[in-house]
Order: sequence, then C-alpha cells, then structure tokens
Amino acid sequence: MTAAPIQSREVRLKSRPEGIPSVDDFAVASVTLDPPGRGQVQVRNRWMSVDPYMRGRMTTQKSYLPPFQIDAPLEGAAIGEVVASNFAGLQPGDLVQSMLGWREAFNAPGLVVQKLPGEDLPPEAYLGVAGLPGLTAYAGLVKVAGIKAGEVVFVSAAAGAVGSAACQIAKIYGATVIGSAGREDKCAFLREIGVDHVINYREQHDLTAALAEVAPNGIDVYFDNVGGAHLEAALANAKTFARFPLCGMISRYTAADARGPANILLANQKSLRLEGFMVSSYFHLMPEFVRIMAGWVGSGQVKSRQTVDEGIDQAPVALVKLFTGDNVGKMLVKLS
Repeated sequence: MTAAPIQSREVRLKSRPEGIPSVDDFAVASVTLDPPGRGQVQVRNRWMSVDPYMRGRMTTQKSYLPPFQIDAPLEGAAIGEVVASNFAGLQPGDLVQSMLGWREAFNAPGLVVQKLPGEDLPPEAYLGVAGLPGLTAYAGLVKVAGIKAGEVVFVSAAAGAVGSAACQIAKIYGATVIGSAGREDKCAFLREIGVDHVINYREQHDLTAALAEVAPNGIDVYFDNVGGAHLEAALANAKTFARFPLCGMISRYTAADARGPANILLANQKSLRLEGFMVSSYFHLMPEFVRIMAGWVGSGQVKSRQTVDEGIDQAPVALVKLFTGDNVGKMLVKLS
C-alpha cells in the first residue's frame, strides 16, 4: 500500500521586524507532505529550539548565515522522530537532530539529519546543555579563554541556555563565578546551580560598581552574552591580560543605536584579549563534548532548566520571550 500524504504546519517570516520581534511578524501555514522519496526520511519534530541568533537572520544584513526569506519557513535546531524512511541508515522510531525546526514535520535526505548519540540524556538535552548552547559555553571558556582554576569569571545573561552552562562549566574548572541576570527567579536559579555571586542588574544603578563590589581584585574572564553596559562594566573591572570570549551581544540585536562601549580604550591599556567566536568553528569537538557533558549531568555537576511552550502556534511567542527576558534557561517549543 502506498503511504498517504500528511499535513504539517510551519512558521514563516511574514515581515522583517524592527527592534524586538512581534508575533505579527510571523505566520503559521499548513502544507502537505508527500511520502519521502528515494534516499529521504520523513521526520515529525518533537522539540524545537528557539535561539537569539535567529534575530540576525530576520534582516537582510550580510552575516555568517543567509537571511530568512519573506513567506518562507524559518529554520533552526530540532529533535524529531523518523516516521518513514527510504534511507538505509535510519529506521522509523529513530530520534534525529536537524536544522529543520520551525515546522511540525518534513521530508529531507537522510544525510542531512543525525541520529542522536546513545548517551543517557533526555532528547531535549541535545538542544540545550548537550547541544549547541552547551558546546558554545564549553568552547568559549575552555578553548577561547583557556580558563584556569582559581580565576574569577563573570558571565552575563547567566540564567540563559549558554550562560547557565558557562557558569557551571566554570565552577567545574575551579573558578569563582559571578553571574548577572535581570529577574529574581533567574537569580535564584543561579544560586541553585552554585554561582558564587549573583547580580540582579535591573536593581543596580551602577553595574560597574556592583561588579567591583563582588570582584574587588578584578575579573580574569568575561563571557559576554549581552554587550552594552555589561561589557563596559567588565572592561572597567578586568585584570591586566584578562580574556573576553565574545559569544553574543543580545542587548544590541534589537537596538537602533548599537554604538560600542565608551571605555573600549581599556582593552589596550590593560592588554586585554577580546575574541569573538562562532560555535561552528568547534563542531569537531561535539562527540567529545557530548560524552563529557553526559558525565557532568549524570554526576549532578551540571543542571539544566527549560522554559517550554507547547505547539507550533506558540513558536513566535517563544521567540519574543528571548528578547523580553521572559525565559529561564533554554527556550524550547514542544511539538508532540
């Protein structure tokens, strides 16, 4: 019997946002999927990742990834289940990861999806601590910053997916960790995962002074997820030869005026190393990293937190939450 087509829904970019995205910038459309062709698999997504970098792809500005197209589906990391296969390496029931999120189901060549490793982790972990956010934190601290035991590490957006992983990895490596977040529930989460000093930046009139109070001798590493006032505070409090892995600057993603820090001259005066990096440069570390992270999770050294919205219709809402600070930990959409 020939398999019948199935219905799926997908999120499309309706208009290019100005500033913080709005749910009105997106549309949910229904599509019909034929059975998979030769060498293809049909996958029904279970979990979908929602990530800050997607905001940059909603503009036409040249970047490391091509822009999303108007009236075309968005894409991002996802975990799904193979429901039909004409590809020898995958069978129905296999769980796979792909960059074909933002849709309920899809057909694709079997070579563009990857079967999940056999580690003892929940599937959604491969979108968080054992996925790109965790690898980003690991690469930034270990490979870019060269973190050492006894150092003082400052992490901005510390309650987010990357930030919370960075805080815990820094603790594992023997650092004193300072984390910044903007809500009391986020600050409570940071204390729960062992962050030594927590700064609620929304309650501070002077972030530079607040950082100096908890790091009177200065900081050795600043893991930057935010930019703006956080980067200025880190520059002011940096020790000579401090290292700044620049992961992201979410405060600038939606800002009309994205000027740099006023005290950037300190980078020269203190012989600082500010190094931007992309996780794609460290994909070769993923198998090793997943094994290491699975061990840390299993031993209780790393804990994760997710904010989960359910249903493809809620995906635009979930994206907006990233830029309004309404998520703790990894932002996910559960699809089934």
